[in-house]
Amino acid sequence: MELGLEGRRVLLTGATRGIGRATAEGFAREGCRLCLVARTAEALAETKAALAGRYAVDIDTLAADTGEPGATQAVAAAFPDVDILVNNAGGIVSGSLIDVDEARWRAAWEPKVFGYINMTREYYRRMAAQGSGVIVSIIGMAAEKVDFDYAAGASGNAALAALTRALGGASMDCGVRVVGIHPGWVDTDRALTLLRERAEARFGDPERWREVMAAWPLDRLIAPREVADLAVFLASDRASAINGTIVTVDLGLGARSYPKPPETIDRSAVP
Repeated sequence: MELGLEGRRVLLTGATRGIGRATAEGFAREGCRLCLVARTAEALAETKAALAGRYAVDIDTLAADTGEPGATQAVAAAFPDVDILVNNAGGIVSGSLIDVDEARWRAAWEPKVFGYINMTREYYRRMAAQGSGVIVSIIGMAAEKVDFDYAAGASGNAALAALTRALGGASMDCGVRVVGIHPGWVDTDRALTLLRERAEARFGDPERWREVMAAWPLDRLIAPREVADLAVFLASDRASAINGTIVTVDLGLGARSYPKPPETIDRSAVP
């Protein structure tokens, strides 16, 4: 499918690992010019070298923590004109309301929640002035399938989902589309860490993390590229009618209401 993205300038935060790295490669594959932001210069250099070795595209980088004061201004100064912004940096700590104290809660929200808000505010203003642009935020399905033991993450993601819908309600009048993606459990280092924590809590053995997935669809994690491909499509002209909404990529886990694995279901009752 021709997406018509060649030559467009894409700003991507959290660009060196997991979904971010896969998304950077997805846009490079389409011939986009990349502006990659992440916390460490070394990881950015490695990502740039790897992508430049495979794709003939322009790649610029900036080491910045989008949760730090002044980071948004530094990014905007380095990359003032972009066609597509992909918010992806940051991850929120697990734990219940009681487990996560105020200091940890605020620290977790700085890069993911306020980082997204600040980047969106800055580039929405610029895109609206030029009359075109797309903002894609990688959020998380915890916004909809809330979990007592992921209170900070569920509420932070819900806030970002609401922001996406609120902004999208009027953004098309300025020629700007604002969309979000709710990934489920993606095969990343962070997901494996969380699964091991849950296995430790449930079974007393972090290496039994695969058993935590026993009731999940297909008993597998989502590949980063499965999320990245959607992000690239949503940013393209092929998705020009999609605005102010969030697409969930979770193998159907969020819609699953029964606790038992699929093989325990009486399939003879299914028409």
